[in-house]
Amino acid sequence: MRYFIKLSYSGAPFSGWQIQKNAPSVQEELQKAFSLLLKEDIEITGCGRTDSGVNAVGYIAHTEISSKTALSGKSRQQFLYKINAILPKSIKVFGIYKMHPDAHARFDAKARTYKYYLTTAASPFDGDYVWYLKCRSLDIEAMNRAAEYFIGTQDFTSLQKLGSDATSPVCTVTEAFWKKAPLPAPFARENRGCRYVFTVTANRFLRNMVRAMVGSLLEVGLGKKDPRWIKQMLEERNRCSAGASVPGNALFLSDVKYPYPIR
Repeated sequence: MRYFIKLSYSGAPFSGWQIQKNAPSVQEELQKAFSLLLKEDIEITGCGRTDSGVNAVGYIAHTEISSKTALSGKSRQQFLYKINAILPKSIKVFGIYKMHPDAHARFDAKARTYKYYLTTAASPFDGDYVWYLKCRSLDIEAMNRAAEYFIGTQDFTSLQKLGSDATSPVCTVTEAFWKKAPLPAPFARENRGCRYVFTVTANRFLRNMVRAMVGSLLEVGLGKKDPRWIKQMLEERNRCSAGASVPGNALFLSDVKYPYPIR
């Protein structure tokens, strides 16, 4: 029987979602835990890769579970309790849902949303999930004008990690924008900086794409580039033309959309 798994994870202990040699991954930890609990070999397919250190909220994966151990009702709640007791604290499973036999976590996903969090105010409360950028201010209006050049279906080679094995560099971006977020009350009076959140949604993403997007937009926000430079950079189709990649610890896969309900 086909099941969708909804989970969240901190990317800090892992070298990304996908299983790889000599490096810990989220996929490997899930498969080990599911196989141990269900007493059968379990393979799990994710909705997409995340880079090393990148986090996820509401990540979707699918797996096949034999009918003899099929989950329903009370047994499903018991399963969630047990699987979370086995998994490392950096991974949390929130739901497991019976789906139609052909449902596919990766190929059926129609849109994925990422969020990147940064602050220009040094804080002891942000921990490892907000990137501190040491600068006086960012021109958020200019960054949003620049981000509009990402919208649409186009070639994103300039934002793709060198050596990537992607079959195509073409993606369709439907939204890309920055918002300011208020600083927490305990230290807002003592800091003149701001928090910023970048949101981007697309049908698919290339390796390192969002981190390179953020780095490129910061070139504009810091006054080093004009917003129209983003269009030129994309047209050059050269990774060296874009801005530097920002750290992965402040990046979150925050939503995955499907053409059918998951419940």
